Amino acid sequence: MKNTISILAISGSLRKGSSNSIIINTLAGMAPENVSVTEYTGLADLPHFNPELDADNTPASVSDLRKQLAAAAGVLICTPEYAFGVPGALKNALDWTVSSGEFVDKPTALITASSSGQYAHASLQLTLGAISAKLSEDATLLISFIRTKVNSDGTITNPEVLASLQKVLDMLIDTIDQS
Repeated sequence: MKNTISILAISGSLRKGSSNSIIINTLAGMAPENVSVTEYTGLADLPHFNPELDADNTPASVSDLRKQLAAAAGVLICTPEYAFGVPGALKNALDWTVSSGEFVDKPTALITASSSGQYAHASLQLTLGAISAKLSEDATLLISFIRTKVNSDGTITNPEVLASLQKVLDMLIDTIDQS
């Protein structure tokens, strides 16, 4: 029997019931038995990044984020695009990992699900490269017009999107297995 693979999923949206949280829940349901997908819930609790706070008295919420990232075999980021960019809360969380290095060689998948999304998607690929996340092109997915692909019950109804999500999850698991 295989060991359990833990994936930490981070939604770039702070809104409960967001399309991005729906995607994370969908992926958790698609995961094989030996894969655990846990959504990080502390994004709103992180203070604004300040290098002066990142010394002797690192805020507890930042320490918790770093601990969860370090414990995870892989990371899945699923985010909207706000004003043609990365949501501030998500970028802030990533900034807190620059000096501590939790993303260095960490298998990572990126899904951007928004009305458009291409600007945030490209920006996050650059940011994840800067913090040395292990991100392959096959573990990235841009889902434009996401609201047309989710019904009122919060279920993804588009078969192509579901198939693409499964491919991203499979690629992330393969990358974790090879690490």
